[in-house]
Amino acid sequence: MKYVENIAAIAHLQPDYMGFIFYKNSARYFDGLIPEIPKSIKKTGVFVDSDLKTVLETVKQYDLQAVQLHGTETPELCLEIRRNTNVEIIKTFSIDAAFDFTLLQDYETACDYYLFDTKGKFPGGNGFAFDWKILERYPSDKPYFLSGGIGPEDSTAILQSGLSPYAIDINSKFETVPGLKDPHLCEQVVLKIRNNEN
Repeated sequence: MKYVENIAAIAHLQPDYMGFIFYKNSARYFDGLIPEIPKSIKKTGVFVDSDLKTVLETVKQYDLQAVQLHGTETPELCLEIRRNTNVEIIKTFSIDAAFDFTLLQDYETACDYYLFDTKGKFPGGNGFAFDWKILERYPSDKPYFLSGGIGPEDSTAILQSGLSPYAIDINSKFETVPGLKDPHLCEQVVLKIRNNEN
């Protein structure tokens, strides 16, 4: 999220998490003010290889409830964030067919969730999906976020795939420009997912 009015419009849909990207090379880089949003929505800061001091200062400045680490952050950094904050820690892994799931072992006690994104040119926001069948080899009981080029038409396929993601990360395919979400498209997918859960 990036724009105040758009943040308020999407907050009206009551998503579980709302992301703010604190990576300066991103077109969605956020350095504004977050308006008042429902406390049920977890404000999530997205970082790419930021140092501990930067993460902690940003968590405090924006009163974040979660951090998404989207670079090559170590388990030790995750643990330091955990020792110094009460935020949820989401560690991202960009994956393709050759992904080695043993890489997760060192993070099992260092983070709360994994996020699986498409391996591509950029740390995130590559705009295309990976083959979800890769996750049939997922060896952990830790809940995970499914990400990577997910569009409005994919929600049915995810619900029918047999996968059990903890959360679905929607981003570029729901935008009119980077950081500006289409509230109508977002509402459609939120309602579809929630109706399936009930």
